[in-house]
Amino acid sequence: MQSALQQEEITVDKNGVTITMRGDQRIINVEIDGVMENRVAEAINEAVKKTQELAARKLIDMNR
Repeated sequence: MQSALQQEEITVDKNGVTITMRGDQRIINVEIDGVMENRVAEAINEAVKKTQELAARKLIDMNR
């Protein structure tokens, strides 16, 4: 399932911001007013990763 989600992409364009994201919630591209902003994509991807790690730790704690 994870590998299938990695193959899917969605693009949202709203208020001058365009975001392209894979189905596994990894951001591929952020464009603001036509300017590529990969720093934003990297920061969001890091934040998503940290929340996933937090959720995994909480699940482990709940099962103890």
